[in-house]
Amino acid sequence: MSRYRGPKLRITRRLGKLPGLTQKSSKKTAKPGQHRKSTGENKTKTTEYGIRLEEKQKLKFNYGISEKQLYYYVKEARRRNGVTGVILLQLLEMRLDTICFSYALAPTMAGARQLVNHGHITVNDKVINIPSFQCRIGDIIGIRQKSTSINLVNRQYSNRSGKWVTPSNLEWNEQTGKGTVKNYFNRRQLLLNLNELLVIEYYSRR
Repeated sequence: MSRYRGPKLRITRRLGKLPGLTQKSSKKTAKPGQHRKSTGENKTKTTEYGIRLEEKQKLKFNYGISEKQLYYYVKEARRRNGVTGVILLQLLEMRLDTICFSYALAPTMAGARQLVNHGHITVNDKVINIPSFQCRIGDIIGIRQKSTSINLVNRQYSNRSGKWVTPSNLEWNEQTGKGTVKNYFNRRQLLLNLNELLVIEYYSRR
């Protein structure tokens, strides 16, 4: 299944706020669909499968990944030692495009992915154009030293820097235009309202 490229507010009306998908909010209160009621009243009963599916869809749309990619991350999280749900989130948060988004270098995950794809981002002073690249603790994320890259990133960064809080596991130096991955992602700082255990359950019952 390919990456979603349709109306974004339609998705947020159904699943709730998804910071990685869009920063905009819809004026409509009803969920999408001809016969859906307002989100505040007359909610239709959702099955257990439907609840697990919605949690999985939140993860997929927020990080802008395909179904195949998400399934791969779930399998990798199961393979590693530790709490599967937390490891899954760590894998997603240590993606290069996610880290660029966390640094406010782009307004959405899609924008961060485009920055990486077009070669505007470096890891340890090497240009990396793979959005799914897994960063490690100690890696230094920077902006490629080209005028086009610097101007593009600075323009997007200045639009969000005043209202954006960088996660505690990341550090950004505005003077050098580089950031350091200090630690693994902290679950308490997740911007997404998510129950990751339901995502694991969804794939275990397939």
